[in-house]
Amino acid sequence: MQKKDVLTKVLAIAGTILVWFPILAPVFFSIEHYLRSRRFMIDYLMPAELFPAVLLGGILLLWGAFRAKRQRKLTASSFGAAIVLPFIGVGLAALTGLASGETAEGGWQSALVFAFIALYIVAVILLGVAGILLTRDVV
Repeated sequence: MQKKDVLTKVLAIAGTILVWFPILAPVFFSIEHYLRSRRFMIDYLMPAELFPAVLLGGILLLWGAFRAKRQRKLTASSFGAAIVLPFIGVGLAALTGLASGETAEGGWQSALVFAFIALYIVAVILLGVAGILLTRDVV
């Protein structure tokens, strides 16, 4: 029996909003900046900077998914990836010397660290999709 009570609905909706915020905020600010200055600029690190919103939203989505017994695998796997990938990227930056400035930016080390940032963003988008699917299921 699925739980479709008010708490589960609130968890799904609030979690989805919190997870999508770090993805949509840089897009919104880029459009706003383009309309003002006619120069397109996007802060691709903003989703990583807004990690606390993803963390809280992911916890809410995971709680809601387990209460509803829906979208548990997608929610748990994408949330796990969204937590682990930034730490791997930071660890690689420290190991390769990028974090300390020992290694100059722009080499394969930078590409490797940015790849983990890109994978983190993909994991957050998947978590957001899981939130949308969960919200659809419980509302």
